[in-house]
Amino acid sequence: MSTGAAGATVPGRTPSQTIGPFFGFALPSETGPLVVDASAPGALWLRGQVLDGAGEPVPDGLVETWQADASGRHAASRRLDQDGPSFRGFGRCATNATGRYAIRTVKPGPVRRPDGMRQAPHIEVLFFARGLLKQLLTRIYFADEPAANAGDPLLAMLDPQARTTLMATPNQDGYRFDIRLQGDHETAFFDV
Repeated sequence: MSTGAAGATVPGRTPSQTIGPFFGFALPSETGPLVVDASAPGALWLRGQVLDGAGEPVPDGLVETWQADASGRHAASRRLDQDGPSFRGFGRCATNATGRYAIRTVKPGPVRRPDGMRQAPHIEVLFFARGLLKQLLTRIYFADEPAANAGDPLLAMLDPQARTTLMATPNQDGYRFDIRLQGDHETAFFDV
């Protein structure tokens, strides 16, 4: 309790507390990280590691992805009778003891915005973890798409250093994208 300006007693604020995570037993599933079937044309792995501000792995996080298919259509606009059920557009993977995650997907195509502008191929990412009272939102762009990235409206609003933190780099079976929560090379997160 504290005393207000008029001498009245004012109840103090309750300190914030970290709760959870509650998803360890329910949200991750065997099919969660499988956005596409292994036989899908262009199937690849998006792999990475989540690191905290000290550069240590985050072993109890959850990476969730939302994306368009290879032609730039989101799952909601696809027709199962034409396209088949193999593309879900959504993935979810818990980080392991070393903070690593892996999601089987396809590289999305450019997405047309309602105003007609094209966005560079990208994947929306939400990250959940103990200690975060609100999930973190970021995007994954592809370093091997320089022309599309140069014309992307969201990337154009960021400084060059922040843009580099959103680039997935090609590797032997797909792409690598690390998420750094704080510190050097902190991933650019969006406040929505």
